[in-house]
Amino acid sequence: MLVTDVAKPLRLALVGAGIYARDAHLPALQRLRDRFAIVAVYSRSVESATLLAEHIGTPVDVITDLDALLAREDLDAFDVVLPIPAQTAVLARVLAAGKHVISEKPVAPDRAMALQLIDLHRRQPGQVWMVAENWRYEEAFVRAAALVRDDVIGRPLAVHWAQYMPMTPKNKYYHTAWRRTGLFPGGFLLDGGVHYVAVLRMIVGEIEAVAAMATQVAPDLPPADTMTATLRFANGALGTYLATFAVGTPFGAPLTITGDRGSLRVQRGKVEVADAGGEVTVVECAYYNGVEQEFAAFADAIQRGVPQRNTPAAALTDLIVVEAMLRSAANGGAVIAQIGRRLPDKSVD
Repeated sequence: MLVTDVAKPLRLALVGAGIYARDAHLPALQRLRDRFAIVAVYSRSVESATLLAEHIGTPVDVITDLDALLAREDLDAFDVVLPIPAQTAVLARVLAAGKHVISEKPVAPDRAMALQLIDLHRRQPGQVWMVAENWRYEEAFVRAAALVRDDVIGRPLAVHWAQYMPMTPKNKYYHTAWRRTGLFPGGFLLDGGVHYVAVLRMIVGEIEAVAAMATQVAPDLPPADTMTATLRFANGALGTYLATFAVGTPFGAPLTITGDRGSLRVQRGKVEVADAGGEVTVVECAYYNGVEQEFAAFADAIQRGVPQRNTPAAALTDLIVVEAMLRSAANGGAVIAQIGRRLPDKSVD
């Protein structure tokens, strides 16, 4: 299934025509015109598909029949950007059809559904499936992971990250009603939480146990919007994690990692590294480039067989960690959720 003609852009179908498809995926794809050519847009609503198609700038087919889309032979890959409650069923059909696909995170609403999708993927040798975790390709986080891997701060000992992402009517994603229904586990704590877990795992290492508490502060953000957790990493580091979608702050919220020979702080656009003597080096990075970089990696995986970071196994482990936090929180934090020994076998890559 390798598309070997790297001189031609991959012919892509956009499956989903919502805010993130328009504001994140489409601009990234347009900056990669040498790698991708959007030839079709699918949505159940002809109005939303037409509106997105009008932003593309080149003629595309507007399609509301998924069967017809899957039957087309002039498509190299699919980009599935659908609401969490609706995505699994559509993604299952794309995978079963043997199409190369990039699908938005999380990999599925829960572990059981994720494993069903992974089983479908296993049956399609050569099929590329990337789960679109753009934070794994954001330059600042990639640079921070390299610094830790290269032993610049020594052995990580203490980790702290607090994220404030207020979901109020001023935020455009607030108005995607499916995010506020409470119909998928964890709500925003899952939708956003997989981002944070992906970064922690990439930079610090695997998380093997958590103890968490959660609450719902805003009545319109069910089932919960704020969570704090204590983390134990497989390398011995301990961490604190806070994610809230109920309130915000004008202050920065960098991820801080302290090692036995230095420390670093990282946030989008910047990495700060302090040596043992306290001298700080600032590394400026590209800002919000993760979506474009993951699409370039998706093309490389299809056309050149290059391994990519956003494997189904990686996305499943992100999901498992968030589920462990939610499970511990459901018990008031009294239960430490063990993770490390129950990770999926690497064969799910």
